[in-house]
Amino acid sequence: MGKTITEKIFEAHRRDTPSDNNVVLDIDVVMCHEITTPIAINDLEERGMDRVFDPARIKVVIDHVTPSKDTKTATQAKILRDWARRQHIKDFFDIGANGVCHALFPEKGFIRPGYTVIMGDSHTCTHGAFGAFAAGVGTTDLEVGILKGVCSFRLPETMKITITGSLGKGVFAKDVILRIIKELTVNGATDKVMEFCGPVVDGMSMEARMTLCNMAIEAGATCGVCLPDRVTAEYLWPFIQDEYKNIDEAVVDFRKWHSDGDAHYFSEKTFDVSTLPPQVTYGFKPDEVKDITEMAGTMIDQVYMGSCTNGRIEDLRAAAEVLKGRKIAGNVRAILSPATPKVYSQAMDEGLIKIFMDAGFCVTNPTCGACLGMSNGVLAAGEVCASTTNRNFNGRMGKGGMVHLMSPVSAAAAAVHGALVDPREML
Repeated sequence: MGKTITEKIFEAHRRDTPSDNNVVLDIDVVMCHEITTPIAINDLEERGMDRVFDPARIKVVIDHVTPSKDTKTATQAKILRDWARRQHIKDFFDIGANGVCHALFPEKGFIRPGYTVIMGDSHTCTHGAFGAFAAGVGTTDLEVGILKGVCSFRLPETMKITITGSLGKGVFAKDVILRIIKELTVNGATDKVMEFCGPVVDGMSMEARMTLCNMAIEAGATCGVCLPDRVTAEYLWPFIQDEYKNIDEAVVDFRKWHSDGDAHYFSEKTFDVSTLPPQVTYGFKPDEVKDITEMAGTMIDQVYMGSCTNGRIEDLRAAAEVLKGRKIAGNVRAILSPATPKVYSQAMDEGLIKIFMDAGFCVTNPTCGACLGMSNGVLAAGEVCASTTNRNFNGRMGKGGMVHLMSPVSAAAAAVHGALVDPREML
C-alpha cells in the first residue's frame, strides 16, 4: 500500500520507535519565540543542560510583544536574546528585524518540502503549506528538541481534504478554511493531519496555502499540509537555486514527497467552493461560522488586520483594493500590522501603506500582540473586533471582547461601513 506525504516524512526522519504508536523523529528546524521558549531555557539552565543540539537549525524571534510593553515582557525578551547570543544562534531576529514567526521564517527560506518542524506555538502547522510536517509542542518537547534535535509523536492518521470548483469574487483562502472548520467542528480533526489538495489548492499562492494550514489547528489537527509543487519551488527558488539546475528539476524532486495514489486515509472529504460566499465567525469558537450576509449590519468597534494568518503582502493588496479612495467609519478604529519588515517595506513601495493611512488606519510594526490580547489593539469589555486573525475564543483579544474572524477584504469592508457587510458589494 502507498504512503501519505506525512508517512513518508515520518519514515525519512525516524530515529526510534519506542512503541507501536509512537516514533521519535529527527527535527530539521526548531523555532523559538519569547513567550514559550524562556520557560524551556530557564529549565534547561537549572538542570545544567544549557546547550543546543545545532545552533544553525534553531530559529529565534521576538514577535509577540515588540517592543516590550513592561518589565515582564522585557525580561522575557532578554532571556531569549541572551540565550541566542550565548548559544551562537545566527538566525535570531530582534527588534527591527523581527516579524510574526510563521510569516518571517518561511519568508527567510527556512522551511523546505519534507522537513520536520517544531515550535512552542500551536500555529506552527502553518509551515505544512510547504509539504513539511510542522507541529506545535509543549515545553518538555521543546526542551528535548533544543537539546537533542528530536521529538516524539504518535503516528498520525491523515484526513484528505479535496477542494474543488473555483473561488468567486471576494472569496479567499480564509473563507475556505472557515467553512471547512465549520463542517468538521473544532474537534473534527483532533490528532490528525489535514492534507489539502484539489484544483483550488493547486491554484493557490503560497500565502493562501499558509492561511489554510495555519488554521488546521482550529479543527484540532496536529498539522495541515499541502503537496509541494511548482508554486512551492518558485517561492523557495532564491534559497534552493544552488541545489537544482532549474525550477523544473526542483519540481520533479519535490514529487517524492507527494502522497501515493493508493495511500490510506482516515477519511476523505470534498468541498466544492464554487458557490461559497465570504464567511465570518459569530461566537467564541472557530467552528461557529456563518455566511457574512447573515451577519450584515453587526456593529463593530475595531478592525485588526495582520497576524500569521493574514498579514502577508497578498492580504494587504486585497484589502487595499477595498480601502483605496475610501475612509473608515467614524465609529471604528482600524489597525494594520504587516507581518514582517519585508511585507511592510514592500507595502510602502507599492503605495499600500499610504492607502491604509489615508483611509484612517493606524499602521504598527510587525507584531503578534493584538491577536492574543497582549498589546497593539487589545479590546475593552463589550467591544467588537472584525479581525483577520485565527482565534475568536472568549477574551482572546481582551477580556469581555468579541472577535469576528474573516478575510482581509471582509475586514476592510467592515472598516468602511462600521459594521459587518458583504465585501462583494465593494469590489
